[in-house]
Amino acid sequence: MTGHMSGRLRPDRLELGEGIRWTGDGVVLVDILAGRLFTTADDPALPLREILRLPVPLGAVAPVAGRPGTWIAAAGTGICLLAPDATPTWLATPEDRPGPALRMNDGVADPAGRFWAGSMAYDTTEGAGSLYRVDHDGTVVRVLDGITVPNGPAFTADGRTLYLADSARGVVRRYPVDPATGTLGAPEDFLTLEDGSPDGMTVDTEGALWCAVWGTGTVRRHLPDGTPDRVVRLPARQPAGVCLEGSLLHITTARVGLEAPGPYDGAVFTVPVEVPGTPTPAFRPAPWARVAGGVA
Repeated sequence: MTGHMSGRLRPDRLELGEGIRWTGDGVVLVDILAGRLFTTADDPALPLREILRLPVPLGAVAPVAGRPGTWIAAAGTGICLLAPDATPTWLATPEDRPGPALRMNDGVADPAGRFWAGSMAYDTTEGAGSLYRVDHDGTVVRVLDGITVPNGPAFTADGRTLYLADSARGVVRRYPVDPATGTLGAPEDFLTLEDGSPDGMTVDTEGALWCAVWGTGTVRRHLPDGTPDRVVRLPARQPAGVCLEGSLLHITTARVGLEAPGPYDGAVFTVPVEVPGTPTPAFRPAPWARVAGGVA
C-alpha cells in the first residue's frame, strides 16, 4: 500500500529532527546538533515546546522510571542522566577518545529497561561508530563496533529482537537478544535499500517495522518476514525519525545538508495508520545502583 502524507503539520522546522518517542505521557523529540529536547503541544497548530537544551549534540532520550522529569540521554560523546534542570550526570563518555571526532546518535530503552545508543563520526568515517548498552546498574558496555552510522535501535515488544540500521551502508540488521542479560546473538540482514538510507525505526503491535528512509521522502512498513507492506510519502526529502503514538505515526525530518531546503524540509508530520504502537519503555535503574541517586 502506498499513500501520500495526510494529516497534521506543525509549524516548526528542525535542522536534524530525530529521536521522536511516545512516552505514554507525551511525545518528545530532539534537534540533534542543536542539543535541544522538545515535547509536542496537544494542538498541532502550536509550536514545539523546548524542555531543555545542552551545549553538546543530543541524539535521543528515554524517561527514567520512578524519576519524573529525569531522562537518560545519548549526548555529546557518551551517556548521561539529565535532571529536570538539564544538569547532566555522565555515566560514561566512551567516544571521547583519539581518532575522528565522534558523537552519540540515536538511542532507545528496551522492554527490560536497559538503554541502547549508537555513535558515529561527525564526518561519517567508515566503521568508526559503535552500539552501547547501559545496564540497570549504570554500566555502559560497547556491544558492537565497526558501524558507520547506527540508527534505530528498535525492539520488538518481547525484547527478544533488536533492529539496527547502518544508514551509510543502506542495511537494517536484526539481532536476537537475550532479555535476561541483553546479550546479542548473530545478526541477519533484514532489509537492504538500493535507494536512500534507513534511519529512525519503530516496531508496531503486529511486529512490523516502520523505517524512515533518508533521501527518499518516504517512511516504509515492512512485515516481520521483510515483506514491504506500506509506503508513506512526504513532501520532505530527509525523513529521519518515526514513532507511533497509538495509531498516529509521527515523523521527523531534517534540513541539514540541503542547499535549498523546501518549505516542508525539517517539519514534523503526523499520519494516521491502521496498526498502533505502544509507549517507549523507560530506563529502569536498579534501586541500589549509583544512577538511582543521580550521582556518578
